[in-house]
Amino acid sequence: MPLPVQLSLKAIQHIGIPVTDIRTSENFYRMLGFTNVMEAEFTQPEGKGTCIMMQQGAIVIELYQLPGALLQEVKNRKDGHIDHIAFDVSDINAAYDSLLKAGFNILEPAPVFLQFWKNGCKYFNITGPDGERLEFNQVL
Repeated sequence: MPLPVQLSLKAIQHIGIPVTDIRTSENFYRMLGFTNVMEAEFTQPEGKGTCIMMQQGAIVIELYQLPGALLQEVKNRKDGHIDHIAFDVSDINAAYDSLLKAGFNILEPAPVFLQFWKNGCKYFNITGPDGERLEFNQVL
């Protein structure tokens, strides 16, 4: 069992939801009062995907459409379409080092940079006891 760590979590930053049609999902959340506050492409070995951050007040939902063949896995899910919960941190490197030293199962070898938001962001994930993914994210 990993040792307890002290992290400076500021808030739940966003909840990540994989979708099969990014525009249909964007319109659905617009009808609930959300606004598209960030949109960017990302690259995976299987191809390019699209990410949209939808916001209403302090609530942010990350909608992302994976490339090609990965969409079938999302379509086949029966339950659990929420992919991850992301915590907002003020120092991504300190959070990474703390969790690594404490023995948590970190999925990335180092914080990953994405050209999201104005100046980008860095993130990494850990897994919980039932395989749930918890993301730690710093908007730069």
